[in-house]
Amino acid sequence: MYMLHFEPHVSSIEHITLSVHRQRRLHLPSLSSRYHTPAQPSSLQHQTADHHQLTHTLQSPTKTHHKMGYEDSVYLAKLAEQAERYEEMVENMKAVASADQELSVEERNLLSVAYKNVIGARRASWRIVTSIEQKEESKGNEQQVTLIKDYRRKIEAELAKICEDILEVLDKHLIPSAQSGESKVFYHKMKGDYHRYLAEFAMGDKRKESADKSLEAYQAATEVAGTDLAPTHPIRLGLALNFSVFYYEILNSPDKACQMAKTSFDEAIAELDTLSEESYKDSTLIMQLLRDNLTLWTSSEAEPASDAPAAAEGESKDTTDAPAGEEAKPAQ
Repeated sequence: MYMLHFEPHVSSIEHITLSVHRQRRLHLPSLSSRYHTPAQPSSLQHQTADHHQLTHTLQSPTKTHHKMGYEDSVYLAKLAEQAERYEEMVENMKAVASADQELSVEERNLLSVAYKNVIGARRASWRIVTSIEQKEESKGNEQQVTLIKDYRRKIEAELAKICEDILEVLDKHLIPSAQSGESKVFYHKMKGDYHRYLAEFAMGDKRKESADKSLEAYQAATEVAGTDLAPTHPIRLGLALNFSVFYYEILNSPDKACQMAKTSFDEAIAELDTLSEESYKDSTLIMQLLRDNLTLWTSSEAEPASDAPAAAEGESKDTTDAPAGEEAKPAQ
């Protein structure tokens, strides 16, 4: 068991409130100025043009979407985020990703937030339903258990579809187009995350396959992070956090999980003095999550995870517990 020895000079981390989400101001250009209406043609010409345009749209509805510009898709993704319509946010960011070019930090963050919200709601639903299923099974309520199992499988089908969707985008577009070390780490980490989400509910060979692919992706991200990112970089810290959760919850390796989390924490502590105020706040938010997990995993009551979901109060934390965008920011 690992004993935690934290230095006095990092006591300020204790005062971080993880529930505080910094509001990101959204600068949306005026719709009236962005989509300027051209001068109108004569009445007959206008009617004829409208008829042809409507006919064309009805005959080929998908082409209009494909003609949408790159900037328009980013704009609509921001709009969808503000409206909390995350499925549409996902679709717009998929269009951006399909351009096969290096995404900016903001665009990368929009993609992550979109999928994070879509998958997060269903992961939470799955944990709740699975917990209820276990309780009903213990009571011997066979009829209810049958209904719950069917409902759980429905949620799992949705989870699988979302994971397979983003994994395809990563493999076909984002990873091949990544140029910077930061982007490579971000996308390989994301790949590891979504294979991990598949492994959370998969069984047998499917679970092993997802776990193997998750491990491979996390290892690829770790290799690049070790040479290209500082120990205090939010993305490197987020990678260590999620990778350690993978070891604890998926591979049932608490010792390895604790070793990874503590090493990452200690390496970051050694370089905190070199950070700007902005980077210090971002990095310590994730460091607090590492510390929370270490406290949970090394407590006398903690036990290795199993295929069953963790209890709500004793659940390991990953970057989905951090405010949106913290891990996506570049180092200062």
